[in-house]
Amino acid sequence: MWKNRVIMSNSVIDNEGFRANVGIILCNDEGRLLWARRVGQQSWQFPQGGIQPDESPEDALYRELKEEVGLEPDDVELVGQTKGWLRYRLPKRFIRYRSQPLCVGQKQRWFMLRLIGGEERVQLDLSEQPEFDDWRWVEYWKPLDEIVFFKRRVYERALTELERLLFPAKD
Repeated sequence: MWKNRVIMSNSVIDNEGFRANVGIILCNDEGRLLWARRVGQQSWQFPQGGIQPDESPEDALYRELKEEVGLEPDDVELVGQTKGWLRYRLPKRFIRYRSQPLCVGQKQRWFMLRLIGGEERVQLDLSEQPEFDDWRWVEYWKPLDEIVFFKRRVYERALTELERLLFPAKD
């Protein structure tokens, strides 16, 4: 499935050093987005996670959705996804130079989902090592004000590309 790849710790890293990953933008009926706080930190982000070997991006999407926010495929509607991979590079201080293969950043396929089950279904503590300890609904563009600097461009590209799915242009 993955050409020119190396497998490391159940993650796929391509020949350019980018780890394959999915990003999840979950909206409610009001067009607000689920924004989650990383455990023990003051940093917030969308749910995301690595694609495992022999796993499609869609498979990874539903696995990560369950692991990180406790939702099943029946709790959401797949609204759309980015056409291609969106990449970001890690700042040099975050690169683990002793790890092989070297991971320099992530390439992500972003998915837009709509919550069709009740928000009480969101559970952040289902996995052995939860990623998040709090969440809230935010306005569509709010994440750009709060995301860590090196992910900002990817978030902006994903939100821009997927915006038309939630807010179609009026004729």
